[in-house]
Amino acid sequence: MGIFDKLFKKKETVEPEQAYQPEWDFYFSNVDDKFSSIAVDLALNKIAPIKSQPNLVWVSITMNDPRPDGLSSTEESGTLADIEDAIADSLMNRFEATQCGRLTSNNFRDLYFFLGDSTLYDKAISDVMVAFPNYQFDYGIKEDPNWEGYFNFLYPLPTQMQSILNRRVIDNLESHGDGLIKERPVFHWMYFKSDSDRNKLLESIENDNFEIVNKSHDDSYEYPYGLQISRVDKVDLNSVDEYVLKLWNLTNEVGGDYDGWETSIEKD
Repeated sequence: MGIFDKLFKKKETVEPEQAYQPEWDFYFSNVDDKFSSIAVDLALNKIAPIKSQPNLVWVSITMNDPRPDGLSSTEESGTLADIEDAIADSLMNRFEATQCGRLTSNNFRDLYFFLGDSTLYDKAISDVMVAFPNYQFDYGIKEDPNWEGYFNFLYPLPTQMQSILNRRVIDNLESHGDGLIKERPVFHWMYFKSDSDRNKLLESIENDNFEIVNKSHDDSYEYPYGLQISRVDKVDLNSVDEYVLKLWNLTNEVGGDYDGWETSIEKD
């Protein structure tokens, strides 16, 4: 049994040459009242919008064997991945396009790219789809110099981002052989601009059986008043999202910053 190093850091120095490395992840959402899965390159947030790529191109693939909920099935996922890779390679090679995300929803797989010169972009897509004659597809393009399609549609909301971070910790637990069965102490960190804000948070959870592990104060930080609390909890994703997002919201309501959680690896 061991405690994870805390995965959410307050401040991190990024060297210019390391400012962008692709960081793909996914989350679930509702799009047009349909259950949806969105995959997005989170790291583009550091460099977007790219001024030389003001055009947003979308390619929509009609799935042949979707799940009942409209997402992709295991049986079809390999072919959809092949189509995506082929379209991405074509647009990147011909236009130096940047793939920013994809949406899977309502029996469709939609791919999104930004590019500059778009001459014959439609031919590049159609040429790829010749190799997949059993699939219907559509495509389109629009000017989007501010990358609103990325920031306002594909990029997760703050609570969705926290859920992504929750899943990363849980994936890490499972990769170390944790079956997520045992309840165990879960530690949380929050930071506040004043001691009174910290006390407001504590008042809001006073009946939730959290233990105060540590209080800190360091005026060199923007949020100088730290708080570490713990409680024995379940660590499956649904349970974690429920209590972490509650703490996240309560912390934000008093102007604080929820900084993450950690727990021990427990093997059966």
